[in-house]
Amino acid sequence: MHDAVPNPVKDRLQGCYNAQKRAWMEQGGLSPERRAEALGALAEALVRHADEFATAIAADFGHRSPHESKLADIYPVIASLRHARKNFRRWMKPRRRPIQWMFQPGSGRILYQPLGVVGIVSPWNYPVQLALSPLAGALAAGNRVMIKPSEITPLTSALLETVIAEVFDPTEVTVVQGGPDVAKAFTHLPFDHLLFTGSTPVGRQVMQAAADNLTPVTLELGGKSPALIASDYPVEKAAERIAVGKLFNAGQTCIAPDYVLVPRDKEQAFVAAYKDAVSKLYPTLAANPDYTAIISERHYARLRHLIDDARERGAQVHEINPGNEALDAAQRKLAPVVLTDVSDNAQAMQEEIFGPILPVLAYDDVEEACRFIGARAHPLALYLFSHDKTATEDILARTQSGGVAINDTLLHCVQEELPFGGVGASGMGAYHGEAGFHTFSHARSVFRQARFNGAGMTQAPYGGRMNRLLSMLLR
Repeated sequence: MHDAVPNPVKDRLQGCYNAQKRAWMEQGGLSPERRAEALGALAEALVRHADEFATAIAADFGHRSPHESKLADIYPVIASLRHARKNFRRWMKPRRRPIQWMFQPGSGRILYQPLGVVGIVSPWNYPVQLALSPLAGALAAGNRVMIKPSEITPLTSALLETVIAEVFDPTEVTVVQGGPDVAKAFTHLPFDHLLFTGSTPVGRQVMQAAADNLTPVTLELGGKSPALIASDYPVEKAAERIAVGKLFNAGQTCIAPDYVLVPRDKEQAFVAAYKDAVSKLYPTLAANPDYTAIISERHYARLRHLIDDARERGAQVHEINPGNEALDAAQRKLAPVVLTDVSDNAQAMQEEIFGPILPVLAYDDVEEACRFIGARAHPLALYLFSHDKTATEDILARTQSGGVAINDTLLHCVQEELPFGGVGASGMGAYHGEAGFHTFSHARSVFRQARFNGAGMTQAPYGGRMNRLLSMLLR
């Protein structure tokens, strides 16, 4: 018989995993001292390499503003690392729990322990933040971690590998690069926890792969995040904040506003206000250093198809090109677009847009708007614009989403004291801050029996004593 043909990809990944698992078996999780040191050292490394990361990300995208990269990719990770370093010792303290009277004087407590070897699969749209923000929680909990970054941003992924190697021994944290074959093999490793950020269809595949090993998963997906403008809120102000959230990173954001619901009598005013807001943000597009390119030709073509499909189905297409420029498709800069009178069957209303295209839908009353949101898969974010606290609470009660920002967009994502995660089709589980620590920890229940106790009252042989005890317990 011939030996099986070796698989270099699986062998390489298995070798990395085995090294971390051996270290876990021999040394356990990272000590509190090492956690503090590592969290601080990684934050310092990101500060040192911030310009290099901004350059690498811009090259991977074709163009992205270094300001956007530092603001959205570098700063949030540094904030996460410093927040975790400051607080993880408090998070990890054992917590006492009360014991029912019939089991006293026994005592109960919860110990928070690292899970072991954790896997993180990160996407291309925020290639540093979405690789390293989960790492902050995993390190705070004391785990060893393997990271699979996106092959669509190869320069950034290579720099990630370099920076991680500066700070960590490979048995603590390591980066493994590669394409879809590596990603597939990665998700089949028997991790103690796997966190994936990406699309809902791929999330289903990741969950199926993890199921083979009964690996618990945290899925950070996406979906069609609505912006709902209530009748009391000025559409000009809403348009400004929606434009900022929609066009940051050219809409290539999992929590970008995906469509807008606006009172019917204010629809035209909103469209006009949105056009004006976009023109102020980006008076030119082609050579504007602040306006990001679409990541690849495939994604650019997909977005062009969404516009064409909507037009063919009767939508009005409002392109916003303040400088009336001829945009070269080779540069992959796509002018912002508003869609009105868009059919619910249009692909732009059936799939996550992930680009600078904004469908605007009119509604007659808030109940209708809430029903529209509720009839669809639960989104990752909901953006509600209203100053009416009663109406706000009513809408929150009628809708579901992973998170909510009221009277703004995106900003709930960078609050370290708020869990970030999806619900239903937009994901499961959460991280950021203490939520991330708990995601990557096992809450281990410990009951200690007292030296003198009444446990003997509940053991066989049963008889009158047990009858009296049960009579008392079941009253």
